[in-house]
Amino acid sequence: MIASVASDLLLGVDAGTSVVKAALFDRAGRELAVVRRRTPVETPRPGWSETDMNVVWEVTAAAIRSLLTEHRFASERIAGVGLTGNMVGAWLVDAQGHPVRKAILWNDGRTQPLIDRLIAAMPDFMTRIFHSSGSVMQQGCTLPLIRWLAENEPETLARAAHALCCKDWIAYKLTGCIQIDPTEASVMPGDARGCGYSDAMFALFGLDDYRPLFPRLAPSESVAGFVTAQAAEQTGLRPGVPVAVGAGDVPASAIGLGAVSPGVGCTLLGTNILNCLVAAAPVFEPVDVGLLFCMPGGRWLRAMVNVAGTTCLDWFIAQFCAVEQANARTPAELFATLERLAGNSPIGANGALFLPYLSPLGITTPYFEPAARAEFFGLTDQHTRADLLRAVYEGVALSIRDGFAVMPQEAREIRLAGGGAKSAFWSQIIADCTGKSVLVPSGTEFGAKGAALLAGVGLGWWPSIQDAVQGTVTIVRRFEPNPEASAVYDRMYAVYQMLQRDLRPAWRAAAGRA
Repeated sequence: MIASVASDLLLGVDAGTSVVKAALFDRAGRELAVVRRRTPVETPRPGWSETDMNVVWEVTAAAIRSLLTEHRFASERIAGVGLTGNMVGAWLVDAQGHPVRKAILWNDGRTQPLIDRLIAAMPDFMTRIFHSSGSVMQQGCTLPLIRWLAENEPETLARAAHALCCKDWIAYKLTGCIQIDPTEASVMPGDARGCGYSDAMFALFGLDDYRPLFPRLAPSESVAGFVTAQAAEQTGLRPGVPVAVGAGDVPASAIGLGAVSPGVGCTLLGTNILNCLVAAAPVFEPVDVGLLFCMPGGRWLRAMVNVAGTTCLDWFIAQFCAVEQANARTPAELFATLERLAGNSPIGANGALFLPYLSPLGITTPYFEPAARAEFFGLTDQHTRADLLRAVYEGVALSIRDGFAVMPQEAREIRLAGGGAKSAFWSQIIADCTGKSVLVPSGTEFGAKGAALLAGVGLGWWPSIQDAVQGTVTIVRRFEPNPEASAVYDRMYAVYQMLQRDLRPAWRAAAGRA
């Protein structure tokens, strides 16, 4: 007689913009295995960003199957599935559940002329959106995209029955059920106070007739449905496994990091930087800056964005570190070499200061200025390459301080994730620059972990998100601010703020906008 296998694992799936991650977690929250698979992003026209919905599902199914087979996990061990993914955009399906066009992604810019036109007709257009959603609306949010489709592809909308987001498309392919959770609906834009859709926002965009496209709302931790026989054949999962509704990638990542209590901050230091602070009530300060996410468990997440994070270090390496690149056998060896080089420069980089506004999009925190550009400041002929490299590390850390400085309440601590969190050198600089304890949790795939924890709550493993986090998030590294270093960075930050303020006219003049 063959003994039955206990269902003791949770599967978390995080469908990013260009990479799908599937990860397995045990009851202690340990990340046991991860599989990553790339998905294609298409740019049929400049500024457009699309992906084939069927390909996204095929890649997701293949990633799940590979996770189980390559790492030799029995499908019977999977107790539930949690989902997260890149947020908003337009993932449209017909009444039979087939895509009516390629998905338009969150980073698509085609709606800017439409938004400009709406602002010209209603000068307070963006402010009205912010007062409802708590977020500065991006061009790739769902409602402006639906309005664009109504004007430019009415035949597409005529065939559409449901407007989904990425994770909801995957949930449909797994279960045959359709819904959206509050973390997505509130930033379409929607109603941050009510954590859902907003009739006023539908009216503002002239989309009352398209309101039926938008599915019912379901709590992130609730069960969306159960794996169908067809999905089981494609993924290797058992038929009947419960699938949780899930949450957008930003709230899910915060949960995976353990940032669920008011006053806890988290920073996702990747290509972009997302600085977030958990709040007990929706926060609309500062006005017309940043983002606001509803979180499962009755919390909100205020977020400030810097659009150039590890990009700054990548750029410096590409331009000034060819020898180190050629000699390094692995990425880890390369970054260790660079940190030793930067360590040859003292705290404060001998007066060199780097403004990390390297993105062509400029800056969005503490104000929106697309003309903003990066600078090295304070250089003399005595400065070395080590000084400039250290200035890059420090400039990015000062931008993180900038993100938390405009929050209406102070962060007690900062939980750090993303590529930058792998560096103890950089993590310590961030602690010194911000004056906050910086905590790095165990694991690598925090979005997938947050999704898995939501599924665990839905299954009754934990009574709440807070309990799930308390029982599963382990801090593996902690960095405390050094008072002497913090004093140096306090002086640097004052100069940083002056440059940020006083260079704005020059940036605009250089861009022909003066």
